[in-house]
Parts: sequence; structure tokens; C-alpha cells
Amino acid sequence: MERKKGIIKFSREDKIWFTADSHIGHRNIIKYCQRPFMDVEEMNETLISNWNKVVGKNDYVFHLGDFSVGGAAEWTSLLDCLNGRIFLVLGNHDMNNVDQGFMRRFEDVAMQMLISIGKQRVYLNHYPFLCYGGAYRGTWQLFGHVHTSSCMYGLDSPRLQMLFPRQYDVGVDNNNYTPISFEEVEVKILAQLAQSTML
Repeated sequence: MERKKGIIKFSREDKIWFTADSHIGHRNIIKYCQRPFMDVEEMNETLISNWNKVVGKNDYVFHLGDFSVGGAAEWTSLLDCLNGRIFLVLGNHDMNNVDQGFMRRFEDVAMQMLISIGKQRVYLNHYPFLCYGGAYRGTWQLFGHVHTSSCMYGLDSPRLQMLFPRQYDVGVDNNNYTPISFEEVEVKILAQLAQSTML
């Protein structure tokens, strides 16, 4: 990993994962998103277990916001449990914790990030954008926030039809409550491009 001209650069050999919208500790998210958990304790345990089953200690993880709704004790305990070197792109539910000391435990914390993995540029934000840098030149955009799933029909659903095929929701609701690897994202985006007439 290296940083150059505002871009965090990785090689294709680096193990990189993406996720968003874990909402650790958020009881109401179970009902709102129809998550298949009996209670918040089961949800928290499942999300942590699924994370650690796929993410290695030295892997890189980009969490694209809405990490946890708890306070300092919950965030610290959560960070003690999770594998990987974690980058946090802030979501709307993370904003109350921006000035907390535990934020230094992340590799980086920002409102948005631009990374490259090999030659593939990837723009990271909590929200899906209709305009973002490089959208017409092959740059991908990964996001969260909208809780895409087969049973979720929120206020944003009609607008999601306007997304580019190079965009993908890496949130847990869209990915079996588990971080998704760069290689898996690549397969999904290539499939979206193959089915699309856009770009």
C-alpha cells in the first residue's frame, strides 16, 4: 500500500475487502431492514463472526459507513474483535464519533476515498452518486447507505434504477451480512456491465 497524489494504491496481490452499514448495536435496524436476527445480540455476533471468517489479520477492509451506533465503549470493544486493517469512510450514523480518540485505531478516516487496486480505480463513499470522478472513464463507485436487499423497498429504491453499472452496494444487507472481496466486486460489476447499455 502506498499513498500518491490523494490515491491509496494497492496491488492486485493485496487482500482487500469492502463492507458498509453493519449498524452494530442498532436494535431498530433489524425491523427496518428485515434482517433475519432474533435480537441485536444475535445480529452483532453474526456480523463479527462473518467478518472474521473471511478477513485475515493483515487484510485491508474498507468500511463505507454506519459502523456502529454505540458510544466509545462499544466502538472500542468492536475494534478489539475485528480482523484486518480497517479504513472508515464516514456514514451518517458515524458522525457523532468523529472526534473520539478511538478513531485513531482506523488506518484512515475520511468522508470519501479514492483507491486503486492494480489499474482499477475505485471511488468510495457512504452514498451512491449519480456523478463522481472517473464515472465515464471506468472508475467504479462503491457505496452503502441504501441497504439494498431483495426485501428492502425504501425511499431510495426508485432512484437506484439510475445508477451506473460500475456502481455497487457493498453493504451487509446486500452481501449476506459479510464483507465482500475485491475479486467478488469485480465479478459483480463485470456482470452488471455485460447486462447494461449504459457506459
